[in-house]
Amino acid sequence: MQMSRDFRRFLAIWLGASVVSTPLVAIFLGPHLPPGNQADAAAGQRLDFTVSTALATPILLLILTLLGFVLVVFRQTGSEIVEGPRIHGHRGAQIAWIVASVAIVAGLFGFTTWRLLSPGAAGSGQGPTPLSPLAASHGKPVLPVQVIGQQWQFTYRYPTYGGVETPHLVLPVDRTVELHVTSLDVIHSFWAYGLGVKADANPGVDNVAYVLPERLGTFSIRCAELCGIWHGDMFDTGRVVTGTAFSSWIGAQRRLFAPIQHDLPRYSRTYLPAPQRKGG
Repeated sequence: MQMSRDFRRFLAIWLGASVVSTPLVAIFLGPHLPPGNQADAAAGQRLDFTVSTALATPILLLILTLLGFVLVVFRQTGSEIVEGPRIHGHRGAQIAWIVASVAIVAGLFGFTTWRLLSPGAAGSGQGPTPLSPLAASHGKPVLPVQVIGQQWQFTYRYPTYGGVETPHLVLPVDRTVELHVTSLDVIHSFWAYGLGVKADANPGVDNVAYVLPERLGTFSIRCAELCGIWHGDMFDTGRVVTGTAFSSWIGAQRRLFAPIQHDLPRYSRTYLPAPQRKGG
């Protein structure tokens, strides 16, 4: 009888704390979780983090509440130590634990599958044949941009603007961007943190990722794959600008790099440059 009463008290404390804390975590902590909301992919990832954090809140509270409840309620006082009753297990508790675990895992599986199949797949690389492409937005055509990893920098080609290749990434706001990520040498990983985009750059592979920039500003670009001695120096700052500013910028880039345009290979989804020296 005493054990049953203690269990009900513990359950009431845990449920009360969970009902209060879980929405507070989602409402007040969720908006501050990375990577922000500069693009649709970033906002989608923040939603994923908010859901997983909110789901973890009652689980964390279960552990902390149980620890505190045991320390307070079952603490022995005095000099005499009395050994508690032997516990042989509780079938109801075991069944409840198994059912709850299966429900949590199944729920996470369903949620993550839905998110992976949603348009754009939250900024992840989808390979050469995307399973969930992102459609054009705001009546503007999709803008293809090729991201080329090489030791030790990223460069960017704009096939709809004569295949001009630039050392910096500039994207127009409110326009769907189709990133074609590839490499000239070793495996790199293109990580535009503020946009929520991360896609491996593999030699001979066209890895497609989608993003819809929604806010003006800058974003950090890093290589997230150890690619050689100067891997740590492989970073840049990209920009999201207005459509007018982008048109002006891309026009200036075409004029600036026109003298070397004929030295570049024709635009292709992948490249296989000749080796500069023999190995061995």
